[in-house]
Amino acid sequence: MISMRPWPLLVAMLFGCGHHSGKVDAGDPDAFEFQDACTELSCFQYDCASKGLPSTSVSGTVYAPNGTLKLYGVDVYVPRSDPGPLAAGVQCSNCTDGLQGGSWAQTRTDENGHFVLDNVPATTNVPLVIQIGKWRRQITLPAVAACQDQPLATTETTLPKDRTEGDLPQIAISTGAADAIECLVYRLGIAPSEFTTPVGGGRVHMYANNNLSAPGGQPPTPGRGTDRFNSTWPGGPDAVFGDSQTLWATTTSLNQYDIVMLSCEGTQDPNSKPQSAMDALKSYADGGGRVFMSHWHNIWIGGESGAEATHGLPEWQAVATWAYGAGQNEASQLSIVDTTVPKGPSFAKWLYNNGVPETVPGSMTTTQFTVNEPRYTCASNVTSKSERWVYVDPLLSTPTGKVSVQDLLFTTPQSKMPEERCGKVLFTDMHVSSGSVSGSGTQGTMYAYPFPSGCSTGDLTAQEKALAFIFFDISSCVGTIF
Repeated sequence: MISMRPWPLLVAMLFGCGHHSGKVDAGDPDAFEFQDACTELSCFQYDCASKGLPSTSVSGTVYAPNGTLKLYGVDVYVPRSDPGPLAAGVQCSNCTDGLQGGSWAQTRTDENGHFVLDNVPATTNVPLVIQIGKWRRQITLPAVAACQDQPLATTETTLPKDRTEGDLPQIAISTGAADAIECLVYRLGIAPSEFTTPVGGGRVHMYANNNLSAPGGQPPTPGRGTDRFNSTWPGGPDAVFGDSQTLWATTTSLNQYDIVMLSCEGTQDPNSKPQSAMDALKSYADGGGRVFMSHWHNIWIGGESGAEATHGLPEWQAVATWAYGAGQNEASQLSIVDTTVPKGPSFAKWLYNNGVPETVPGSMTTTQFTVNEPRYTCASNVTSKSERWVYVDPLLSTPTGKVSVQDLLFTTPQSKMPEERCGKVLFTDMHVSSGSVSGSGTQGTMYAYPFPSGCSTGDLTAQEKALAFIFFDISSCVGTIF
């Protein structure tokens, strides 16, 4: 069994630190002579190679909280000191900051979610941290044997589904009837107990845009997403979500969240997103916030259609060009993974390793997949300011001639050099929902899908897996490579 204690007291072992580097020769630890007392973990990082032996290592595969989706780019390390608690609220997290608590040994998961952490101290009560952004699991290895590998079980390497298992980011989700972002997050395995109203204390706070309700007590317009939990929800039957307009009204309200997710409402609805709200969202992202938005939430980046100069964010408008009037009648569309961006090749390998069929037999990569309910509002991106991760090629589209950046990413503030930026913004023109629905209203009407009754229970589709990859990636630190 592996202890779930976040930081054990190290058992002092009196093995000699026989090198000036603080490391000792490999071999049977019991054969070492007792010398001066040594409690640093580095004293038990044995030089196995000099004995012709393999490194002391632990290995495993890191999964999303659902226990099935393998994750790329997750840090796995033995900390030098207690990492301590994660800071609450938005933070300027840059990759140059290093790992919290430092590290004696560190690695990252590959495109198959796998890791081999070498040069692990061979002793008792060895702390291990598994982390990407504010997703963090800490375990203690009761004993690590020298000069051999110790595989870890899936239950030990899966990101936490609730706070009893570790740390989760604080997430805000604004629902929209034209998409169902909340269902993607739910299906990634976060426990129901963590989905609450803004005052419910969970790690995922639910909001709905009340401005989309029709006046005079009429049923909500089709754009309004689900606005309450179902009658059996742990957080309270029919508990009503917060108002999205209070969420994005000020930087202060946004800054309590690590990730803000805005689900398509079927319209830009500029009246509910005044310039003051746009400025607040930009300030949030500039300070280190992560923003994940779909389809008609393009207003935050491209500005209000027809009034971009007076209702928008010029700095963000410069990252892409938009075609708000583009047709969107196809049920599905072939989309391409852009392998020219730095993480593109790893993205393509990861898709294949997570069950999306390879494009060319034997290539072990997925560079093309079908998107259901494609949209085409993002026409192109400015490569010096943003990255295109998935796109529609007009020569390969059906029908031909369709153009779209399906997934657009950029870091903020754009006014600073890339290595000095803090936040990340994702825009997706492909709906997350893919079989899930989101709507509010009187029970029994077409709009009544209290969460999570509208969420699909099938396997994640290719586009959902693609967006899951990006969802976890935007949680990670900001670097010159997104």
